[in-house]
Amino acid sequence: MNTLLFGIIISALFSLTSLLVVLLRVSPLTAPQQAVPAFFVSLLLSVSTVATLVFIALWKLLPIHTWDMGKLTSTALRQGIFVGVATAVVLLFHLLNLLTWWIAVMIYAVVVLVELALEH
Repeated sequence: MNTLLFGIIISALFSLTSLLVVLLRVSPLTAPQQAVPAFFVSLLLSVSTVATLVFIALWKLLPIHTWDMGKLTSTALRQGIFVGVATAVVLLFHLLNLLTWWIAVMIYAVVVLVELALEH
């Protein structure tokens, strides 16, 4: 197993654990100054690492490109970070009562278009 892939798996476990701790132990109603930023950081890390692992598995299952493991991992990491940022922005819009379904679709569409522009 690649050491970078092993590091991503370990960080996914730690970030999911931190998200569960924030969700189950910290109340945003009693301590919103600490709970909301901790929630968004742990959500960003959790979604990014899990999406990265999903994209690595997807690109290995569907070998469209003939990439080595380093290129595949860097592409999947970039895509996972984009999905994590988009998810955090969507939840931030929901927190601010600005979210409608078409705004969420546009946020994810921007992420897909940026990824398509970055793909060489």
